[in-house]
Amino acid sequence: MIKRAELEAVCAEALALIEQSGIPINDADRAKITAADFGLSRLRQEGIEILTMYETDRAAGKILVLLPNQTEPEHWHPSQGDNPGKEEIIRAVWGDLYFYVEGEDNMKKGFIPEGKEAVYTLRHEIDLQPGDQLVFPPDTPHWFQAGPRGAVMFSFSTKVVDTLDGFTDPAIQRATVIED
Repeated sequence: MIKRAELEAVCAEALALIEQSGIPINDADRAKITAADFGLSRLRQEGIEILTMYETDRAAGKILVLLPNQTEPEHWHPSQGDNPGKEEIIRAVWGDLYFYVEGEDNMKKGFIPEGKEAVYTLRHEIDLQPGDQLVFPPDTPHWFQAGPRGAVMFSFSTKVVDTLDGFTDPAIQRATVIED
């Protein structure tokens, strides 16, 4: 659960990071930014700020923002029935951005959120620089984290079905609840 005042504060910080990154946005874009806390009520530790640029029945483009040292929990975009699952391309734009995927443990810059060692299972670190990108086929586990400056990235994907995402943390609830 997020308090409305906290939501407004993190969205304002995220908009400032987007502007610092040099991505041009207009007032209509600014009005669309939101945040997700994954039902953990620890938004500044585990959460993300999202500005959806476009979303159709087939594709979506978003600006994702992580505040300093904020983490998006480990997840994957599952295929289910006739739905092949979401394929996602992440392109780093600005800041300190670390992705974690399957592979040898080489974690050096990031950290596991306190008390969450069991639900962050991926420790192969990829330090993305502006202009670097990663492609995640459906069903590919990953999580990501900002360093001390925060991070701004683009996310381009096939049809968005985020409510179907799988998470290693059983405490996560994908729908964000905002309390006034």
